[in-house]
Order: sequence, then C-alpha cells, then structure tokens
Amino acid sequence: MKILITGANGMLAKEIRERFQEGNELILTDVAELDITNEEMVMNFVKREKPECIINCAAFTAVDKAETAGEIVEKINADGPGNLAKAAKEANSVLVHVSTDYVFGGDLDLSKDYKEDDPKAPVTAYGITKLHGEEQIEANTDKYYIFRTAWLYGIGGNNFVKTMLKLGEDRDELNVVADQHGSPTYAKDLAEFIYQAVTKKIPFGIYNATNNGYTTWYDFTKAIFEYTGTVCNVNPVTTEEYIEMMKITQAKRPKNSQMSKEKLMKAGINVPEWEDGLKRYLKEEGRI
Repeated sequence: MKILITGANGMLAKEIRERFQEGNELILTDVAELDITNEEMVMNFVKREKPECIINCAAFTAVDKAETAGEIVEKINADGPGNLAKAAKEANSVLVHVSTDYVFGGDLDLSKDYKEDDPKAPVTAYGITKLHGEEQIEANTDKYYIFRTAWLYGIGGNNFVKTMLKLGEDRDELNVVADQHGSPTYAKDLAEFIYQAVTKKIPFGIYNATNNGYTTWYDFTKAIFEYTGTVCNVNPVTTEEYIEMMKITQAKRPKNSQMSKEKLMKAGINVPEWEDGLKRYLKEEGRI
C-alpha cells in the first residue's frame, strides 16, 4: 500500500512509520515538503503521488500557546485536515486523522465517560480548532478514520513520563494534579490501533482511541515511580492549587477526559490497559 504520512517527524508519526514500514511504500512529509494549509499544494501533491491512504499527524498541539497564536492554529488544525480530505476524496484515498479529547467540554460527571457522539463543547482554542478539523473532514470525504486520543506519550522527544522521572530523581517531593481524569496512552499502541483499522478495514468514522482504564495525573505519576523504583514523595493537589503554586497561566484543562473505547473494541481492535502500556514503554526506555 502506498501511504502518505504528514507531520512525519513527530512522536506518533515515528511509531506509525515503524508499524507500517514493512510491505508498504511510505511517503514521509513535514511542513518543508508539504504545507497542509496550502490547498493547491495539497491537491497537486496527492494527485501526483496517488497514495491509497493518507495519515495526518500534522497538528498544532501546544494547548497553552494556541490561546494566543492566532489564525495559524485554525489553519493547521482545521483547514489542513479539510484540504487533505478534499484531496483524499479526489484521489479515492482513505484519510486517517488524529483528534483529541479536548473536543468535549471536559465537565462530564466522573461516573461517566464520553462516547463518540456525545455533545461537543470545546473551551480552548486547541479544542475548538481540532473540532473544526473533524467537521471539515466529515464535510469533504466519506472514507475517513478520526481517532480521538489523550494523554499521549512515547519514545523520542519530551513527554509527561520523562518529565516526572527527571523531576523525581532531582527532588524529594512533587505536587501533581489529582482532579483531572483520563487515560495515559502509549503512542506505540495508538499506532497499532491505526494499523489495525486500516489493514482490517473497519467501518469508517470517528473512534475514541486511548489505552483502557482511567486514572489521574497524580496516580499516573505514582505508578511511574513505583514501576521504576523512583523514591519521591508525591502530593495530590487540585488544578487550581497547582496553578497558584506554579504562578502560571494556562488554558483550561478538562477535569474529565475519560473516553469510552467500546466502539473501537467492537470493531475488533484490542485495547491494552494503560498500566500495561506504561510498563512496555518503560522497558523500551530501559527504565525497568
């Protein structure tokens, strides 16, 4: 299969490249090779290369910076996917796109989790533009997969796990937010979900795609330290307390990022528990 991967140098894209490399022809692009915000460039590129599948990993993911970055966020997160959708339809290609839990309001009662069709109510520039991206895809092509993920970490670059391990080694105690709930997601597992969806040809549409099970940043940190034998006292704090202590300004974080994976599993995709993903990641990093 001929596959175009945009944003090919990112953390998730590197896992996708590794998973799809055997038996497929990969076309790898970043903004220097393909600016997804340029509709004419996208249409010409896809028309020339004729990929059977387009996997879009290009995105503006800096949640706090997105609040003040202006129209570039909408161009990358909304117009870009829309351009790819138009080109995919013209070329009869399947489009795979990665979205986020931030399209929801994040204030659902913690006894519940978000289903794919639940009302959308994003409260950040990041979430609003990612929702617009979903809508542009739905409006411009029928052959698409949108995978909503959250709390993503993986090999290469900075991520929450690496940050906590470094802080845990440098300090005697840490204050970690304990009132935000979600599913830590290993990028290798998300890449596997995408691989299975494309190769098994599951029904097109939107899927929640995180590791299974729910936790908090506080309990996630405790698990990281437990698995690696890191000795550091972890104190639970509220989001408001953390912002006050750190003297920071940040975009609103969802208190509830819990997303049901029932639809994904019913499509025949195995979804590992978040603890299992974390252990495999730490082993690959040589930490356990």
